[in-house]
Amino acid sequence: MTALLFDLTFLVAAPFWALMILAPKWSWTRRIAESYLIVLPPALIYIVLLVPELSTVLPLVTRPELGPLAEYLATPAGTALVWAHMLAWDLFVGRWMYLEGRRLDVHPLVMAPVLVITILLAPVGLPLFLIVRKVCDRTNRGTAVVTHQ
Repeated sequence: MTALLFDLTFLVAAPFWALMILAPKWSWTRRIAESYLIVLPPALIYIVLLVPELSTVLPLVTRPELGPLAEYLATPAGTALVWAHMLAWDLFVGRWMYLEGRRLDVHPLVMAPVLVITILLAPVGLPLFLIVRKVCDRTNRGTAVVTHQ
């Protein structure tokens, strides 16, 4: 069951990433991404994996120690749980990045690599996007036309 849920976690998250990267300007992509519900499938898998492991996980996260945590993460249950956690969180962050990119009209050829990096290495993708966001926000403000009524 753990292996199946591990595999399923990627399968439920990947279509949303594909839409945001490969079809960013398609009207359905934006409609789908605007719903926070896209994060629920990997989050629900995380919960299903967590419930039977809660008595093991709770002490590890409330009193973290490298050795015991490393031992747990080396188990199939620990790996699957962390994988689901990562994919749910990465999708949440990626969704926000995509929506912000659309709001700021960041070109898809700029956003696509940032989103791919976020899928693979989210802690690198987020600061990269924050730089892109800052540059695009400044650019948009600098070119905005001010009208007086």
